[in-house]
Amino acid sequence: MTLPETAPNDVTAGIDWARDDHAACIVNGRGRKVATTTVEHTASGLRELVGFLRRHGVDEVAIERPDGPVIDTLLAAGLSVVVISPNQVKNLRGRYGSAGNKDDRFDAYVLADTLRTDRTRLRPLIPDRDDTVALRRACRARKDLVKHRVAVANQLRAHLRNVFPGAIGLFRDIDSEISLTFLTRFDTQDRADWLTPQRLGGWLTKQGYSGRTDPAVLHARLLDAPRGATGIHATTQAAITASYVTLLLTLVEQIKILSTQIDRQLDAHTDAHIFTSLPKAGRVRAARLLAEIGDCRARFPTPNR
Repeated sequence: MTLPETAPNDVTAGIDWARDDHAACIVNGRGRKVATTTVEHTASGLRELVGFLRRHGVDEVAIERPDGPVIDTLLAAGLSVVVISPNQVKNLRGRYGSAGNKDDRFDAYVLADTLRTDRTRLRPLIPDRDDTVALRRACRARKDLVKHRVAVANQLRAHLRNVFPGAIGLFRDIDSEISLTFLTRFDTQDRADWLTPQRLGGWLTKQGYSGRTDPAVLHARLLDAPRGATGIHATTQAAITASYVTLLLTLVEQIKILSTQIDRQLDAHTDAHIFTSLPKAGRVRAARLLAEIGDCRARFPTPNR
């Protein structure tokens, strides 16, 4: 699907999307501003935006994102939507001598004028199917949770460095199941001092630990590390350790739940076989590729796009 050679009614519009409001600009066939407006990100504001575009005869709109309530509203109104990525807009500002600071009204103009001048390389947005949109949201939610998990793991590591250094390098990952289980049971230096190689080995067996590191080696790591806080100070700090551990356990569990859901959604998607067949794709990566590329593959005609 391509754009007509000239814009209908000789006008194009650009919308700079933001969290709370949206700036719109309309230009004519000579690149001159016809009108500008800013509307709030509310139901009435979006209706006002459509009315503004309709009053000026706009049929085509350029915007920086491919989904969300603004896109849904524009498509429902029968408008052609063209997505121009934020990186492209950033580079395009240089055409107009404003490559530096971002300005919403100016970006709206850049979007509208680019839709006027670069029509041959732009394509109207073809909305993704509901199952693709649902998969994309699940993948992005999982990505956000993983980001939170990494941040909390870093916070826990920094905390333990001051109060219980031996727990940091005991297992490979501080947020692994065995590491979090260990910190739940042995949350202070005092409790860890109770361990011997034999006691540690017995405890690991009860936990179903499948690691190949000998308990004696793990115990030596505890002994080699700087000693942590003890006594009353250790007890007070253990509450902080428990908070981080509980938060990480929750994040790890929710990531597992989302991963399972993504796996089911991927299996049910008609294009799953295309992306799961890619070398070293893996299930989650295949799902993310499918979700982000979407149903309209013509949207990305080259590797750079």
